[in-house]
Amino acid sequence: MRWETFPHMADIGIRGFGKSPREALIAVSYALIAVITDPQKVDPQKSLTLCCEADSYDLLLYDWLNSLIFKMATENMLFCRFDITLNLPVLRGIVWGETVDREKHSPAVEIKGATFSELFFGQAKDGQWIAQCIVDV
Repeated sequence: MRWETFPHMADIGIRGFGKSPREALIAVSYALIAVITDPQKVDPQKSLTLCCEADSYDLLLYDWLNSLIFKMATENMLFCRFDITLNLPVLRGIVWGETVDREKHSPAVEIKGATFSELFFGQAKDGQWIAQCIVDV
């Protein structure tokens, strides 16, 4: 499982790779956090449960990322650990993190939301799963 970020005009792309859809979702979740701060700077002090439902993998990815962004904004948290159960059309996740500490985390940007731009969640020719999206910052 690995992840990366990539530039996209005024926004930022995030991409997660995995051997399964679940692994790719976890990886892209780390990429989302990495846009804001180094995920290793975040401690798993509190957990939250999230649930999303959508008819396709692409829409499930979009909903999952926006659920994470919403929880980060409303709970003033950053996340560092993700446990996901995926049975299309339902995704259930437990996320761990802590309250944002501006000195400790030095947040680089505030993510406004996931977009449909370059949204992709599927299997590559080599069998690897890829979850990617552009996030509005």
